[in-house]
Amino acid sequence: MANKILSERISTTFLGNHFFLNELQSILEESEDPQSLIKASNPKSGDRLVHLASRHGRVEILSLLSKYGADFEAGNLDGKRPLHEAAASSKVTSVQFLLSVNVSVDCLKRADWTPLMLACAKKNIEIIKELVNAGADLNLKNKDGWTCFHIASREGHVDILSYLHDCNDSLWETVSKNGRTPLHTAALHGRLEACEFLLTRCHFPVDVQDSCGSTPLMDAARAGFPEVVDKLINLHHADVRKCDVLGRQAIHLASQAGECGVIQYLLKEQNISVNSISQPSSLTPLHFASKEGRTDAISYLLQEGADANIQDSKGRTALHMAAGSQNVDSIRLLLYSGAKIIPDKKGVKPNTLATNNFAKMLFDEIS
Repeated sequence: MANKILSERISTTFLGNHFFLNELQSILEESEDPQSLIKASNPKSGDRLVHLASRHGRVEILSLLSKYGADFEAGNLDGKRPLHEAAASSKVTSVQFLLSVNVSVDCLKRADWTPLMLACAKKNIEIIKELVNAGADLNLKNKDGWTCFHIASREGHVDILSYLHDCNDSLWETVSKNGRTPLHTAALHGRLEACEFLLTRCHFPVDVQDSCGSTPLMDAARAGFPEVVDKLINLHHADVRKCDVLGRQAIHLASQAGECGVIQYLLKEQNISVNSISQPSSLTPLHFASKEGRTDAISYLLQEGADANIQDSKGRTALHMAAGSQNVDSIRLLLYSGAKIIPDKKGVKPNTLATNNFAKMLFDEIS
């Protein structure tokens, strides 16, 4: 009966109610086996009382549980321990209590995230300082090779980046498993101030490339952050024509992602050719936009003078790309903008690639 009563009481509602402490204390005192109650977990989440109390900042409950020998290193089904819950929920008092009973400050949850990494994701500098002062290892990496510095860069909180940098001024010299730096991460998420900090305080080379050859500028372009693109080019002299391992430049990646704001900036402010050729495939921005069905980008590129009939190294036009991907709206836009049905080097015409009935009808209408 006690187990049933306790399971009914353990909820967000009761943990938010200060009267639950007295109720819990009575249940534990009257139980013949209080340990089984403390160890009881939610079958869906694996959460125990220690997880819930830590998550909701109920230090008085944690203190009571400690008197009954609660396991503060217990993991739930996600591998989260109470310290993970406290850090992720920004509950400073819970973090302080758990550290005072000497829990492992660098415990790992599933995917190898430490409490410090979770605190950086929540941008809570007070908890970060508590964890660092307790000896948290700033250099630990998760399964993807990210450190807390990568995570802080993703969130763009410069105060946290500055604090971590002051703790260890070589912390920025880290790459993930695919060669990505904190600068890549900040640029991809449009964290302008973080990019500025990383370039000036940490001295990242602005054109640093990951394992795919992508630079921070390319990441900002594909993610649609023209203001970051502008700062990287004009203030830090990023190479706007640098290529990744597939020969794509920023203009190609922006077109592939359909980021018209970046495309416009590159064409108008940086004088990038609307028909820029990637090497060695000879694909244009219009090819990339057409393959992905980015109709807004297709329309804008055509408006700015893109040649719909340029052929790549295999003789394919943008129409081949659109037809091969069965992008009906892209096919329509290209056909009604004057794109020609040209065979590629193998003699394959775009219309023969269309398997979608609506696409076939469009080609029939034109021809």
